[in-house]
Amino acid sequence: MKLSSKGRYAVMALADLAKFDTERPVSLRDISLRQGISLVYLEQLFLKLKKNNLVQSIRGKSGGYILNKNAADIKISEVLIAVDEKVKTVGCEKHSKKGCNGKSAKCITHNLWDELEDHINNFFEKKKLSDLINKKDNRI
Repeated sequence: MKLSSKGRYAVMALADLAKFDTERPVSLRDISLRQGISLVYLEQLFLKLKKNNLVQSIRGKSGGYILNKNAADIKISEVLIAVDEKVKTVGCEKHSKKGCNGKSAKCITHNLWDELEDHINNFFEKKKLSDLINKKDNRI
C-alpha cells in the first residue's frame, strides 16, 4: 500500500502553511521552495483545498494562502479527502460481492487488508495538522 504523492504533498504543503501563516499569507512559491514540490502541482492541489474550504486565497502584493480554520481543527483525513486521495489496501470495492481477484469470492487475505485499511483511515482521522507542526524533530 502506498499513499500517492497527491496526498503526501497536500499534507506537507498544509503543514508548511500552518507553520508559516502566523503573520501573513504564505505564497505557494515559498511552500514550493521549502518543501521541494512543483509550483504547478501545488497550484492544482490548492484549487482542491480551497474548493473544500481548508484554505483561502488572499490577493495582492503580499497575497498567498491562509488556513480557513485552526490547524488543531483540521484532520489529516480531511486533507486527503479534499485532494481525492483514498487509502486502499484491497483491490476490490469494500462492500462488493465480487472479490479482488476477479472471482465471486473474496481472497483468503481480504479481511486482513480490509482491517489494515480501517486502521490507517482511523489513524488519519485522529491526527490533526497541528500534530505535525508541534513535533520537536520537525524539519519544515
